[in-house]
Amino acid sequence: MKISTKGRYALRMLLDLAQHQNDGYVALKDIAARQNISKKYLEQIVPILNKSDVLNTNRGYQGGYKLAKSPDKYTVGDILRLTEGSLSPVACLDYNPVGCEKSNECITLPVWQGLKKVICDYLDGITLQDILDMQKENYANDYII
Repeated sequence: MKISTKGRYALRMLLDLAQHQNDGYVALKDIAARQNISKKYLEQIVPILNKSDVLNTNRGYQGGYKLAKSPDKYTVGDILRLTEGSLSPVACLDYNPVGCEKSNECITLPVWQGLKKVICDYLDGITLQDILDMQKENYANDYII
């Protein structure tokens, strides 16, 4: 499984909004500049996030975007599912029941199911707030004498 640019940039965009949540609505051009991401690319990601009620939007002079909920309510797994569609390592696990005619006799199916569980458990266990806290902790331990 490989996370696309869309998934990585959506995560970076939401983290940027989480970092600037006290600034009110944040303009897309500001996020693009801070994250070194094309504004045009972010404009393609915004509709996906808007459709899922992840963002609040304000148009006009003071317009922009902000998180609809607090950063501790967004998991990395949820964000990647929105942008990537699935976190399954193999296509047959995208369906329930397993969408393969050979699933009853597939000797490798338990391997892929286990991998999917590990991936989902890991990514669903990390929130935007956790990432911000990890970053603060890393900077707090960066002593220069």
